[in-house]
Amino acid sequence: MRCPSCGYTESKVVDSRPSDDGTTIRRRRECLDCKHRFTTYERLGDSPLLVTKSDGSSETFDRNKLLRGVTVACAKRPVTPDQITRLIDSIEAELRTMPKNEITSKELGNMVLEKLRGIDDVAFVRFASVYKDFKDIEEFSMALEELR
Repeated sequence: MRCPSCGYTESKVVDSRPSDDGTTIRRRRECLDCKHRFTTYERLGDSPLLVTKSDGSSETFDRNKLLRGVTVACAKRPVTPDQITRLIDSIEAELRTMPKNEITSKELGNMVLEKLRGIDDVAFVRFASVYKDFKDIEEFSMALEELR
């Protein structure tokens, strides 16, 4: 692991902790050259998850892309970064336990909506408005009715 401070490639592990859900390991490392301490995360490297988009094309599941979308939906809402991370972690863990390694963007969006519903109603509607691509006020009203 390359030191982010000096670029030296040798480091030692000072502390290791598994995440609550057991899918990642957090490691505190110390550079053997400059003694700078930094954190790395280790995840299981298995076959990539594919997301099939509505136009038929496929792309590799991008956790950061999903994180950005959920973060934008939760902007200026009483949702903590920790809640967002747990939401993304739970979706990714669910995807990794599925028997297939491919999911449609529609299925993925529905998973996010299901989890956002329990966190914040406004974030739910914001995400739904982008994900479902509302064309008019009627479609927006139908989404609001789902919350009742």
